[in-house]
Amino acid sequence: MSTNSNVEKTDYYEVLGVSREATDQELKSAYRKKALKFHPDRNPGNHVAEEKFKEASEAYQVLSDADKRAAYDRYGFAGAAAGQGFGGGPFAGGVDIGDIFGDLFGEMFSRGGGPHRATRQQRGDDLRFDLAIDFEAVIFGTETEVKIRRLEACEACHGRGSVSGRGPAMCPQCQGRGQVRYQQGFFAVARTCGACNGSGQVISDPCPSCHGETRVTAERKFQVKVPPGVEDGTRIRYAGEGDVGRSGAPSGDLYVVLSIRPHELFERDGNDLRCAIPISFPQAALGAEIEISGIDGPVTLKIPEGTQSGRELRVRDRGVPFLNDKRKGDLIVKVLVQIPRKLTRAQRELVTELAESLAVENKPTSPGLIDKMKDLFN
Repeated sequence: MSTNSNVEKTDYYEVLGVSREATDQELKSAYRKKALKFHPDRNPGNHVAEEKFKEASEAYQVLSDADKRAAYDRYGFAGAAAGQGFGGGPFAGGVDIGDIFGDLFGEMFSRGGGPHRATRQQRGDDLRFDLAIDFEAVIFGTETEVKIRRLEACEACHGRGSVSGRGPAMCPQCQGRGQVRYQQGFFAVARTCGACNGSGQVISDPCPSCHGETRVTAERKFQVKVPPGVEDGTRIRYAGEGDVGRSGAPSGDLYVVLSIRPHELFERDGNDLRCAIPISFPQAALGAEIEISGIDGPVTLKIPEGTQSGRELRVRDRGVPFLNDKRKGDLIVKVLVQIPRKLTRAQRELVTELAESLAVENKPTSPGLIDKMKDLFN
């Protein structure tokens, strides 16, 4: 505590937690930590924190000024008070809190020094186009034309936004800062300038086509190339084909998002294709070689002797291509043995004769055992 007559005050160096030999940078760093800790926005309704924030601000205001610090070091609080007075609050001497906090609190604090122009070019928005494609496009790929609506540079003013072509000028309201600063309580507050909407610039003679926006909406045709092997939900990115940025800023990207229509015969399983075909009892019992329609042409399918209904047969390299790869998945065919609903007299006699030669004792068996028997005979 200070031995000064203001016994209720704590020594400024102790408030900031620094030594009397602290450099300007050490003072700034110490104040920043204190202010962040006790700032009212971080401690709503906490009057103790608010007082500590004011105390730290007052200490930094004095110690950051060489003359005031010298007066304080020599005469204590009396010297500091005589040098500047605290009637205007902790920032009456001109300490700009924005210089301490930078961008931590966004627009809450203003910048110190020269004008802070909000003229950084803002990239145009990305666009999304949903494209439905046939299942066959997954196998062979496709190319299709789509129409997209996007913002493009105004041709009438060449993207300048003004009739004269001079483009925007400094906003007189905020002097190009993009923000208007005013005092609120014990710290300075900055709000987005309403005259220029934060851009720091205004156009005095706006283009009648774009109304000074520098961009207009246009519909364009665009060729979309879909490679083989894509999946449902695949996004194809076209760099720079989105909305153009304001005042010559870079364009955004176009994302084409694919959805795949289902096929009436085939289903996709990763890079494999699945389908089911019916076969006759003789084909299943004796074995056969049949030709079926694949999605990319005829497929020869060999059915082994004694094939059970529901068995899956694999045909290599007749499935879905791998994306950006020469490999393909497989075609998996499930065979389903068809039992005729009606038989002719001759057929019935043949089946009866076959049944007598293939007599099976019909005794209850657990489903698990039946599955094991199938594995043995397959």
